[in-house]
Amino acid sequence: MPMDLRIGELSEKTGRSVHTIRWYETQGLMPGVARDTGGRRVFSEHHIGWLDLIDRLRRTGMSIAQLQHYTALVKKGRATLKERQAMLAAHRAEVEETIEDWRVALDLIDQKIDFYGEWAATGKRPAKMPAARGKGAAARRKVASLSRHPGA
Repeated sequence: MPMDLRIGELSEKTGRSVHTIRWYETQGLMPGVARDTGGRRVFSEHHIGWLDLIDRLRRTGMSIAQLQHYTALVKKGRATLKERQAMLAAHRAEVEETIEDWRVALDLIDQKIDFYGEWAATGKRPAKMPAARGKGAAARRKVASLSRHPGA
């Protein structure tokens, strides 16, 4: 049997503030919120997972406008399954691209750490940055373009 949750209980179970949960609802990001006879919000266990999904989509760069569109599709039901799938697949591709960009940036950071380590160990400034490790030519070119800041 589904459990009814008040906003404070939902906040406690999810770690989101009451203010945040209210804001999400006013922005149309919380489908299926009922009201009791006193007008208070009544949530279900479903909303715990929904808040987790919203959080993960936001952390991966999905905008509030995109979340509103996604939520509107969810509210329309099964007829929008393909559109929701396509939307999440497109977002996933963007996340993958961001992860690759961050991997390249992390490689540059690792190179700088090695650069400073060599400088500290020898007392002499190395002539150039160490070569990119384990990356293809495109990634090495990107790292090289990012590292063209003399004296940094």
